[in-house]
Amino acid sequence: MGTPTQAGTELARFNQLTEPAASAELRAYCDCAVWATRVAAERPYRDVAALASHASAIVNQLGWTEVQEALAGHPRIGERPSGTGRSAELSSAEQSDIDSAETALVDGNHQYEQKFGHVFLIRARGRDAAAVLAELERRLHNDPETERIEVRHQLAEITEGRLREAYR
Repeated sequence: MGTPTQAGTELARFNQLTEPAASAELRAYCDCAVWATRVAAERPYRDVAALASHASAIVNQLGWTEVQEALAGHPRIGERPSGTGRSAELSSAEQSDIDSAETALVDGNHQYEQKFGHVFLIRARGRDAAAVLAELERRLHNDPETERIEVRHQLAEITEGRLREAYR
């Protein structure tokens, strides 16, 4: 992806990791082995923008099986992650403005999972419960293929935001 120029300390450290170590580290930001391997293989990144852009593009190229692998690492919107580690910390921080007791959100999550067979994924950072609920209700009207496109887009946004924060 080019010669590093003005790379931040964290990005410079990341660029120097072995490929397996870099891939393992990336799994906290998007828990998909294929994605992490592809992103790690393209190092060094010249800056965080290049890393985030490339990582987002790869998310949008993933097959549905790989997207489902990544979805397994995300808690239901409004619920706190049950796991520990960096990925759980990120999910908690991203959902800090969402009230888990919101009945409509609980009901909407259930309807969504019944219809699509996976958790409702949305970039929660910067959104309150009302905004998330409005998006959930809108997306419940999607057909499965349209929803898969939206899920990929949301996964890419989440991943890109996490990487920009981590490697700035």
